[in-house]
Amino acid sequence: MKDRLSRRDLLALAATSGAVLALPRWARAAEAAPAKKKLLILGGTRFLGVALVEAALAKGWELTLFNRGKSNPGLFKGRPLEEIHGDRNVAEDVKKLAGRKWDAVIDTSGYFPRQVRSAMEVLAGNVGQYVFISSISVYATPMKAGMDETAAVMRLPAGTDVDAIKDITGGNYGALKLLCEEAAEKGMPGKALNIRPGYIVGERDGSDRFTYWPVRVRKGGEVLVPGGPTDPIQFIDVRDLGDWTIRMVESGTNGAFNATGPKEKLSMGAFLEACRKETGSKATFTWAPEEKLKELGLTPEGDFPIWVSTKGEEAGIGDVSIARALKAGLTFRPLGETIRSTLAFWDSLPEERRAKMKAGLAPEKETATLAALKGKAPAPAPAAEPKK
Repeated sequence: MKDRLSRRDLLALAATSGAVLALPRWARAAEAAPAKKKLLILGGTRFLGVALVEAALAKGWELTLFNRGKSNPGLFKGRPLEEIHGDRNVAEDVKKLAGRKWDAVIDTSGYFPRQVRSAMEVLAGNVGQYVFISSISVYATPMKAGMDETAAVMRLPAGTDVDAIKDITGGNYGALKLLCEEAAEKGMPGKALNIRPGYIVGERDGSDRFTYWPVRVRKGGEVLVPGGPTDPIQFIDVRDLGDWTIRMVESGTNGAFNATGPKEKLSMGAFLEACRKETGSKATFTWAPEEKLKELGLTPEGDFPIWVSTKGEEAGIGDVSIARALKAGLTFRPLGETIRSTLAFWDSLPEERRAKMKAGLAPEKETATLAALKGKAPAPAPAAEPKK
Protein backbone atom coordinates (compact mmCIF):
# COMPACT_ATOMS: atom_id res chain seq x y z
CA MET A 1 0.00 0.00 0.00
CA LYS A 2 1.33 3.46 -0.90
CA ASP A 3 2.22 5.71 2.01
CA ARG A 4 1.06 8.84 0.20
CA LEU A 5 -1.64 9.75 -2.24
CA SER A 6 -0.23 10.74 -5.63
CA ARG A 7 -1.58 13.66 -7.63
CA ARG A 8 -3.28 11.00 -9.77
CA ASP A 9 -4.95 9.59 -6.70
CA LEU A 10 -6.13 13.02 -5.63
CA LEU A 11 -7.54 13.70 -9.03
CA ALA A 12 -9.32 10.36 -9.01
CA LEU A 13 -10.80 11.17 -5.62
CA ALA A 14 -11.90 14.56 -6.84
CA ALA A 15 -13.52 12.99 -9.86
CA THR A 16 -15.28 10.44 -7.68
CA SER A 17 -16.50 13.19 -5.38
CA GLY A 18 -17.79 15.09 -8.36
CA ALA A 19 -19.69 12.04 -9.57
CA VAL A 20 -21.32 11.72 -6.17
CA LEU A 21 -22.30 15.36 -6.17
CA ALA A 22 -23.87 14.94 -9.61
CA LEU A 23 -26.32 12.38 -8.22
CA PRO A 24 -29.79 13.35 -6.98
CA ARG A 25 -29.87 14.50 -3.35
CA TRP A 26 -31.53 11.31 -2.09
CA ALA A 27 -28.93 9.15 -3.84
CA ARG A 28 -26.04 11.21 -2.45
CA ALA A 29 -27.34 10.78 1.09
CA ALA A 30 -27.68 7.03 0.69
CA GLU A 31 -24.21 6.62 -0.79
CA ALA A 32 -22.49 8.95 1.67
CA ALA A 33 -24.00 7.37 4.81
CA PRO A 34 -21.20 5.48 6.61
CA ALA A 35 -21.77 1.94 7.78
CA LYS A 36 -22.53 1.67 11.49
CA LYS A 37 -19.61 0.54 13.60
CA LYS A 38 -20.18 -2.66 15.52
CA LEU A 39 -19.59 -3.01 19.26
CA LEU A 40 -19.74 -6.10 21.46
CA ILE A 41 -20.19 -5.70 25.22
CA LEU A 42 -19.48 -8.63 27.53
CA GLY A 43 -22.06 -7.93 30.22
CA GLY A 44 -24.14 -4.81 29.68
CA THR A 45 -27.15 -5.24 31.96
CA ARG A 46 -25.82 -3.90 35.26
CA PHE A 47 -24.54 -0.51 36.40
CA LEU A 48 -21.56 0.43 34.18
CA GLY A 49 -22.77 -1.95 31.47
CA VAL A 50 -26.06 -0.07 31.24
CA ALA A 51 -24.25 3.28 31.01
CA LEU A 52 -22.07 1.90 28.20
CA VAL A 53 -25.13 0.66 26.32
CA GLU A 54 -26.84 4.03 26.58
CA ALA A 55 -23.70 5.89 25.48
CA ALA A 56 -23.11 3.54 22.53
CA LEU A 57 -26.70 3.72 21.32
CA ALA A 58 -26.63 7.51 21.57
CA LYS A 59 -23.60 7.49 19.28
CA GLY A 60 -25.27 5.20 16.75
CA TRP A 61 -23.27 2.03 17.30
CA GLU A 62 -24.62 -1.34 16.15
CA LEU A 63 -24.63 -3.11 19.49
CA THR A 64 -24.42 -6.74 20.63
CA LEU A 65 -24.53 -7.84 24.28
CA PHE A 66 -23.25 -11.18 25.54
CA ASN A 67 -24.38 -12.16 29.03
CA ARG A 68 -26.25 -14.85 30.94
CA GLY A 69 -29.56 -13.04 30.65
CA LYS A 70 -30.16 -13.28 34.39
CA SER A 71 -29.56 -9.68 35.48
CA ASN A 72 -32.39 -7.29 34.66
CA PRO A 73 -33.98 -9.48 31.99
CA GLY A 74 -35.99 -7.47 29.50
CA LEU A 75 -34.16 -4.25 30.41
CA PHE A 76 -33.50 -3.42 26.76
CA LYS A 77 -36.67 -4.86 25.27
CA GLY A 78 -37.57 -2.88 22.19
CA ARG A 79 -34.18 -1.18 21.99
CA PRO A 80 -32.10 -1.45 18.78
CA LEU A 81 -29.57 -4.03 19.94
CA GLU A 82 -28.85 -7.76 19.82
CA GLU A 83 -28.54 -9.96 22.89
CA ILE A 84 -26.72 -13.28 22.91
CA HIS A 85 -27.17 -15.28 26.10
CA GLY A 86 -24.41 -17.46 27.44
CA ASP A 87 -22.03 -17.97 30.35
CA ARG A 88 -18.52 -16.70 29.63
CA ASN A 89 -17.18 -19.42 31.94
CA VAL A 90 -18.55 -22.11 29.62
CA ALA A 91 -16.42 -22.63 26.50
CA GLU A 92 -19.33 -23.80 24.36
CA ASP A 93 -21.28 -20.66 25.23
CA VAL A 94 -18.39 -18.39 24.32
CA LYS A 95 -18.22 -20.10 20.94
CA LYS A 96 -21.58 -18.47 20.14
CA LEU A 97 -19.46 -15.41 19.31
CA ALA A 98 -17.28 -17.27 16.81
CA GLY A 99 -17.32 -16.18 13.19
CA ARG A 100 -18.67 -12.72 14.01
CA LYS A 101 -16.78 -9.46 13.56
CA TRP A 102 -16.94 -6.31 15.66
CA ASP A 103 -14.95 -3.10 15.59
CA ALA A 104 -14.41 -3.36 19.34
CA VAL A 105 -15.35 -5.37 22.42
CA ILE A 106 -15.78 -3.94 25.92
CA ASP A 107 -15.28 -6.46 28.71
CA THR A 108 -17.15 -5.37 31.85
CA SER A 109 -17.35 -8.79 33.50
CA GLY A 110 -13.80 -10.16 33.51
CA TYR A 111 -12.31 -10.98 36.90
CA PHE A 112 -10.03 -13.92 36.12
CA PRO A 113 -7.38 -14.03 33.37
CA ARG A 114 -8.79 -17.35 32.17
CA GLN A 115 -12.01 -15.52 31.28
CA VAL A 116 -10.13 -13.03 29.12
CA ARG A 117 -8.08 -15.79 27.47
CA SER A 118 -11.24 -17.71 26.69
CA ALA A 119 -12.76 -14.65 25.03
CA MET A 120 -9.54 -14.04 23.12
CA GLU A 121 -9.56 -17.53 21.66
CA VAL A 122 -12.81 -16.68 19.91
CA LEU A 123 -12.51 -12.94 19.33
CA ALA A 124 -8.85 -12.29 18.49
CA GLY A 125 -8.68 -11.54 14.78
CA ASN A 126 -12.38 -10.70 14.69
CA VAL A 127 -12.35 -7.48 16.73
CA GLY A 128 -10.30 -4.35 16.21
CA GLN A 129 -9.87 -3.42 19.87
CA TYR A 130 -10.26 -5.07 23.28
CA VAL A 131 -11.37 -2.74 26.07
CA PHE A 132 -11.00 -4.16 29.56
CA ILE A 133 -12.62 -2.53 32.57
CA SER A 134 -9.98 -3.00 35.23
CA SER A 135 -9.60 -1.23 38.59
CA ILE A 136 -7.49 1.27 40.48
CA SER A 137 -6.86 -1.68 42.80
CA VAL A 138 -4.16 -3.02 40.45
CA TYR A 139 -1.62 -0.81 42.23
CA ALA A 140 0.59 -2.22 44.94
CA THR A 141 0.76 -0.88 48.46
CA PRO A 142 1.89 1.49 49.75
CA MET A 143 -0.29 3.65 47.51
CA LYS A 144 1.10 7.16 47.39
CA ALA A 145 -0.82 10.35 46.62
CA GLY A 146 -0.46 11.38 42.99
CA MET A 147 0.42 7.91 41.71
CA ASP A 148 -0.06 7.50 37.97
CA GLU A 149 -0.18 4.59 35.53
CA THR A 150 3.54 3.91 36.02
CA ALA A 151 3.16 3.12 39.73
CA ALA A 152 4.10 -0.32 41.04
CA VAL A 153 1.40 -2.93 40.52
CA MET A 154 0.09 -5.76 42.65
CA ARG A 155 1.27 -9.31 42.05
CA LEU A 156 0.16 -12.66 43.41
CA PRO A 157 2.76 -14.63 45.37
CA ALA A 158 5.27 -16.49 43.22
CA GLY A 159 4.11 -19.99 42.37
CA THR A 160 0.40 -19.22 42.70
CA ASP A 161 -1.78 -21.45 40.53
CA VAL A 162 -3.87 -18.63 39.11
CA ASP A 163 -6.32 -20.85 37.26
CA ALA A 164 -7.08 -22.70 40.49
CA ILE A 165 -8.37 -19.53 42.16
CA LYS A 166 -12.16 -19.66 42.41
CA ASP A 167 -13.03 -16.77 44.71
CA ILE A 168 -12.37 -13.03 44.56
CA THR A 169 -11.06 -11.50 47.79
CA GLY A 170 -9.70 -8.14 48.82
CA GLY A 171 -6.26 -9.72 48.77
CA ASN A 172 -6.34 -11.02 45.19
CA TYR A 173 -8.80 -8.74 43.38
CA GLY A 174 -6.26 -6.17 42.17
CA ALA A 175 -3.66 -8.73 41.15
CA LEU A 176 -6.22 -10.72 39.17
CA LYS A 177 -7.45 -7.58 37.41
CA LEU A 178 -3.86 -6.83 36.43
CA LEU A 179 -3.45 -10.35 35.02
CA CYS A 180 -6.64 -9.78 33.01
CA GLU A 181 -5.11 -6.59 31.58
CA GLU A 182 -1.99 -8.52 30.60
CA ALA A 183 -4.05 -11.29 29.02
CA ALA A 184 -5.87 -8.69 26.91
CA GLU A 185 -2.60 -7.10 25.78
CA LYS A 186 -1.04 -10.49 25.04
CA GLY A 187 -4.06 -11.59 23.03
CA MET A 188 -4.22 -8.36 21.02
CA PRO A 189 -0.84 -6.61 21.24
CA GLY A 190 -1.14 -2.86 20.85
CA LYS A 191 -4.92 -3.07 20.55
CA ALA A 192 -5.93 -3.29 24.21
CA LEU A 193 -7.38 -0.42 26.24
CA ASN A 194 -7.23 -1.04 30.00
CA ILE A 195 -9.38 1.37 32.01
CA ARG A 196 -8.72 1.56 35.75
CA PRO A 197 -11.67 3.19 37.55
CA GLY A 198 -11.79 4.11 41.19
CA TYR A 199 -15.19 4.22 42.92
CA ILE A 200 -17.91 4.20 40.26
CA VAL A 201 -21.02 5.95 41.56
CA GLY A 202 -24.47 7.12 40.52
CA GLU A 203 -27.60 5.57 39.04
CA ARG A 204 -28.00 1.80 39.42
CA ASP A 205 -25.16 1.49 41.93
CA GLY A 206 -26.16 -1.56 43.93
CA SER A 207 -23.38 -1.21 46.49
CA ASP A 208 -24.89 1.90 48.21
CA ARG A 209 -21.36 3.13 48.99
CA PHE A 210 -21.83 6.59 47.53
CA THR A 211 -25.60 6.56 48.05
CA TYR A 212 -25.22 6.28 51.82
CA TRP A 213 -23.97 9.85 52.18
CA PRO A 214 -26.60 11.90 50.32
CA VAL A 215 -29.35 9.72 51.82
CA ARG A 216 -27.92 10.13 55.32
CA VAL A 217 -27.37 13.89 54.95
CA ARG A 218 -30.89 14.38 53.58
CA LYS A 219 -32.26 12.69 56.69
CA GLY A 220 -30.72 15.45 58.79
CA GLY A 221 -29.55 15.47 62.38
CA GLU A 222 -26.01 14.83 63.58
CA VAL A 223 -23.95 12.92 61.01
CA LEU A 224 -20.87 11.01 62.16
CA VAL A 225 -17.92 11.35 59.78
CA PRO A 226 -14.40 9.90 60.09
CA GLY A 227 -11.14 11.80 59.74
CA GLY A 228 -11.18 15.48 58.85
CA PRO A 229 -12.94 17.76 56.36
CA THR A 230 -9.83 18.10 54.16
CA ASP A 231 -9.35 14.36 53.59
CA PRO A 232 -9.25 13.79 49.79
CA ILE A 233 -11.74 11.51 48.06
CA GLN A 234 -12.28 10.45 44.45
CA PHE A 235 -15.07 8.81 42.47
CA ILE A 236 -16.57 8.96 38.99
CA ASP A 237 -20.18 9.17 37.84
CA VAL A 238 -21.02 5.99 35.94
CA ARG A 239 -22.39 8.04 33.03
CA ASP A 240 -19.15 10.01 32.71
CA LEU A 241 -17.18 6.77 32.65
CA GLY A 242 -19.54 5.22 30.10
CA ASP A 243 -19.49 8.24 27.79
CA TRP A 244 -15.70 8.57 27.92
CA THR A 245 -15.13 4.86 27.32
CA ILE A 246 -17.20 4.99 24.13
CA ARG A 247 -15.27 8.08 22.99
CA MET A 248 -12.01 6.21 23.62
CA VAL A 249 -13.28 3.35 21.46
CA GLU A 250 -14.26 5.78 18.71
CA SER A 251 -10.77 7.27 18.73
CA GLY A 252 -9.09 3.86 18.84
CA THR A 253 -7.03 4.84 21.88
CA ASN A 254 -5.17 2.04 23.65
CA GLY A 255 -3.00 1.64 26.74
CA ALA A 256 -3.72 1.98 30.47
CA PHE A 257 -5.66 4.88 32.00
CA ASN A 258 -6.68 5.74 35.56
CA ALA A 259 -10.31 6.83 35.45
CA THR A 260 -11.67 8.56 38.51
CA GLY A 261 -12.54 12.11 39.42
CA PRO A 262 -13.45 14.85 39.67
CA LYS A 263 -11.08 17.02 37.64
CA GLU A 264 -10.24 19.25 40.59
CA LYS A 265 -9.35 17.83 44.00
CA LEU A 266 -12.36 17.10 46.20
CA SER A 267 -12.39 16.81 49.99
CA MET A 268 -14.77 14.83 52.16
CA GLY A 269 -15.95 18.07 53.71
CA ALA A 270 -16.74 19.67 50.35
CA PHE A 271 -18.59 16.54 49.27
CA LEU A 272 -20.80 16.56 52.36
CA GLU A 273 -21.49 20.28 51.96
CA ALA A 274 -22.63 19.55 48.40
CA CYS A 275 -24.94 16.82 49.73
CA ARG A 276 -26.37 19.28 52.25
CA LYS A 277 -26.88 21.94 49.58
CA GLU A 278 -28.56 19.61 47.09
CA THR A 279 -30.92 18.12 49.67
CA GLY A 280 -31.72 21.35 51.53
CA SER A 281 -30.76 19.57 54.72
CA LYS A 282 -29.80 21.17 58.02
CA ALA A 283 -27.64 18.22 59.02
CA THR A 284 -24.56 18.85 61.14
CA PHE A 285 -21.28 16.94 60.85
CA THR A 286 -19.32 15.50 63.75
CA TRP A 287 -15.79 14.58 62.70
CA ALA A 288 -14.06 11.83 64.66
CA PRO A 289 -10.40 10.75 64.45
CA GLU A 290 -10.12 7.32 62.90
CA GLU A 291 -8.04 6.09 65.85
CA LYS A 292 -10.89 6.91 68.22
CA LEU A 293 -13.41 5.18 65.96
CA LYS A 294 -11.23 2.08 65.95
CA GLU A 295 -11.09 2.16 69.74
CA LEU A 296 -14.89 2.12 69.71
CA GLY A 297 -14.91 -1.01 67.55
CA LEU A 298 -15.61 0.59 64.16
CA THR A 299 -13.65 0.05 60.98
CA PRO A 300 -13.45 3.49 59.34
CA GLU A 301 -12.79 2.08 55.86
CA GLY A 302 -15.70 -0.34 56.12
CA ASP A 303 -18.26 1.61 58.13
CA PHE A 304 -17.72 4.85 56.22
CA PRO A 305 -17.72 4.17 52.46
CA ILE A 306 -16.02 6.44 49.90
CA TRP A 307 -13.91 8.07 52.62
CA VAL A 308 -10.23 7.07 52.47
CA SER A 309 -7.80 7.21 55.36
CA THR A 310 -4.85 9.54 54.83
CA LYS A 311 -2.75 7.12 56.86
CA GLY A 312 -1.61 3.61 56.17
CA GLU A 313 -0.68 1.71 53.03
CA GLU A 314 -3.71 2.72 50.94
CA ALA A 315 -3.58 6.44 51.73
CA GLY A 316 -3.01 7.42 48.10
CA ILE A 317 -6.13 5.77 46.73
CA GLY A 318 -8.11 8.95 47.36
CA ASP A 319 -5.68 11.11 45.39
CA VAL A 320 -4.75 9.27 42.19
CA SER A 321 -3.39 11.11 39.14
CA ILE A 322 -5.84 11.24 36.24
CA ALA A 323 -3.72 13.56 34.10
CA ARG A 324 -3.46 11.00 31.30
CA ALA A 325 -7.23 10.47 31.15
CA LEU A 326 -7.90 14.21 31.21
CA LYS A 327 -5.55 14.64 28.27
CA ALA A 328 -7.49 11.87 26.51
CA GLY A 329 -10.76 13.77 26.95
CA LEU A 330 -12.24 12.55 30.24
CA THR A 331 -14.86 15.04 31.42
CA PHE A 332 -17.18 15.26 34.40
CA ARG A 333 -20.70 16.48 35.05
CA PRO A 334 -21.31 18.71 38.11
CA LEU A 335 -21.21 16.94 41.47
CA GLY A 336 -24.69 18.21 42.26
CA GLU A 337 -26.08 16.38 39.24
CA THR A 338 -24.56 13.10 40.44
CA ILE A 339 -26.01 13.61 43.91
CA ARG A 340 -29.49 14.41 42.56
CA SER A 341 -29.61 11.51 40.12
CA THR A 342 -28.37 9.11 42.79
CA LEU A 343 -31.14 10.17 45.14
CA ALA A 344 -33.74 9.98 42.39
CA PHE A 345 -32.73 6.40 41.61
CA TRP A 346 -32.70 5.48 45.30
CA ASP A 347 -36.17 6.93 45.75
CA SER A 348 -37.42 4.85 42.81
CA LEU A 349 -36.48 1.57 44.51
CA PRO A 350 -39.07 -0.53 46.37
CA GLU A 351 -39.53 0.37 50.03
CA GLU A 352 -38.20 -2.99 51.20
CA ARG A 353 -34.94 -2.40 49.30
CA ARG A 354 -34.55 1.12 50.71
CA ALA A 355 -35.01 -0.31 54.20
CA LYS A 356 -31.78 -2.28 53.76
CA MET A 357 -28.94 0.12 53.03
CA LYS A 358 -25.95 -2.05 52.10
CA ALA A 359 -23.21 0.35 53.17
CA GLY A 360 -22.52 2.83 55.94
CA LEU A 361 -23.49 2.90 59.60
CA ALA A 362 -26.85 1.59 60.73
CA PRO A 363 -28.79 4.40 62.49
CA GLU A 364 -28.63 2.76 65.91
CA LYS A 365 -24.88 2.19 65.59
CA GLU A 366 -24.30 5.81 64.60
CA THR A 367 -26.37 7.05 67.56
CA ALA A 368 -24.49 4.80 69.99
CA THR A 369 -21.11 5.86 68.62
CA LEU A 370 -21.95 9.57 68.86
CA ALA A 371 -23.04 9.08 72.45
CA ALA A 372 -19.84 7.15 73.27
CA LEU A 373 -17.71 9.89 71.74
CA LYS A 374 -19.36 12.36 74.10
CA GLY A 375 -18.88 10.04 77.08
CA LYS A 376 -22.61 9.59 77.54
CA ALA A 377 -22.90 5.88 76.80
CA PRO A 378 -20.84 2.72 76.40
CA ALA A 379 -19.27 2.02 73.02
CA PRO A 380 -21.42 0.14 70.52
CA ALA A 381 -20.84 -3.59 70.43
CA PRO A 382 -18.54 -4.60 67.56
CA ALA A 383 -20.02 -6.70 64.79
CA ALA A 384 -19.99 -10.42 65.52
CA GLU A 385 -17.28 -12.44 63.83
CA PRO A 386 -18.65 -14.55 60.97
CA LYS A 387 -18.89 -18.25 61.73
CA LYS A 388 -16.24 -20.37 60.04
